[in-house]
Amino acid sequence: MAGHGMPQATAMASGAGAESDAMALTEGVIRKVDASTKKITIKHEEIKNLEMPGMTMVFQVKDESLLNTVKAGDKVKFRAERQAGALVVVRLEVMP
Repeated sequence: MAGHGMPQATAMASGAGAESDAMALTEGVIRKVDASTKKITIKHEEIKNLEMPGMTMVFQVKDESLLNTVKAGDKVKFRAERQAGALVVVRLEVMP
């Protein structure tokens, strides 16, 4: 019976890791902020939750107020999600 607990512990640990990956933030650098179209261009590292390699691309933003917190050249951490077929930044933090 003792051996039975080990696979369960492993499964629980993997589940916790998957959950933290799902909420992980991606690092990037702001290349352009376009408030008129509510879009932001970010050169980013791999976005694990979207299985996307690092590249520079344009994202929509969920909340237009996020655009007021950044400018071109800022290093950021962000969370992007696929919503209605579009890639949308739902969280954005400027790195110190």
